[in-house]
Amino acid sequence: MNISLKHAEEFFQDRAEVHRSWRHHLHQHPEIAFQERDTSNFLVDRLSEMGLSVKQGFASTGVVASLYGAKPGPEIGFRADMDALPIEEQSSLPYKSRRPGVTHACGHDGHMAMLLAAADYLTTQATSVSGTVHFIFQPAEEAAGGGRVMVEEGLFDHAKCDLVFGLHNWPALRKGTLAVHEGPMMAAMDLFKVTLTGEGVHAALPHLGTDTIVAAGALTQAFQSIVSRAIDPHRQLVLSITQIHGGHSLNALPETVELHGTLRYFDNGIAAIAHRRMHEIVEGIARAHEVRIALDIRSQYPVTANDAQAAATMLEAATISPACAETVTDFAPSMASEDFAFMLAAKRGAYAWIGNGRTTALHNPEFDFNDEILPLGAQYWVALAATCQSSNETITKKGDRK
Repeated sequence: MNISLKHAEEFFQDRAEVHRSWRHHLHQHPEIAFQERDTSNFLVDRLSEMGLSVKQGFASTGVVASLYGAKPGPEIGFRADMDALPIEEQSSLPYKSRRPGVTHACGHDGHMAMLLAAADYLTTQATSVSGTVHFIFQPAEEAAGGGRVMVEEGLFDHAKCDLVFGLHNWPALRKGTLAVHEGPMMAAMDLFKVTLTGEGVHAALPHLGTDTIVAAGALTQAFQSIVSRAIDPHRQLVLSITQIHGGHSLNALPETVELHGTLRYFDNGIAAIAHRRMHEIVEGIARAHEVRIALDIRSQYPVTANDAQAAATMLEAATISPACAETVTDFAPSMASEDFAFMLAAKRGAYAWIGNGRTTALHNPEFDFNDEILPLGAQYWVALAATCQSSNETITKKGDRK
């Protein structure tokens, strides 16, 4: 016997209300990076009710549930991210976030619900499953590196995956469309902090001190010239300043100003050029404005790059899944970043986007996961499990990255 895809479609129709209720509960109770304790407990309760073997505590709040099939076969990992964003939700939804200043504005509530729903079905098919399916729920994806921590804490010693897969809802793609290709899907990410220190002074007497606000403005403008003047226009780099903090008084120039920001890129050589120019600009602005400037740049996430065989497996699964409206392989990778990259650096695997059929951008305070794709994503996970099972001979134990 093989995993039944026809039965899966009927199952998800019958269980649709339950699976939506799971998603709405998770949406109402969002938690930020490494604080997903209630989320983790909710997942453990649902997965335990399904009879799965569950291990809790990777990266503090991460959860891994394992389904051991009745027959030998490959070990595969399916990953969903858990954390919400520190954003105030702007909606009138009946299941609106109950936690002020925190919301699932990236759809991680839906990612968890899709994977929970897939586990809900696959546990009914245990006698038809060959090998092992590990359902990986990862905390702290949003710039906090929970994927890295899970790997460092022995995720793949516990779940010895031959292949590992990730799936993310994506605006502007038609509902149910699966987008995947080999190679880069998401950019690498660096974070930086700039601290400007001068001599605070009365705002009416600026000549008696040094103006860190003006210096910060000059620095902001100069940094933008890196992309337009120091980088080959055929090679991609994004440099964004995302925070500026300085001053508390209406009539005083502040002693210190802090800037925070991010770099996104696909080529480490491009990043090295950007880092060098940032340090050179900092030195020049400091001299020109007679302030002290400290620059701290830290690499956070590598490029999320898909293994060719794993990407082909995801495409093959889409062709047999009744949930996938179409597949897309000819597209530019996103300049956003994803810490699933750490799992792909440790194991062969692939990461795909599933169209949510809406235009509201990720990380927008009005964003809400589209419940219509919840059964589509769950059916796709099931189709991927079936595809991996049928491809057992080509999925070998050489899953570790060398």
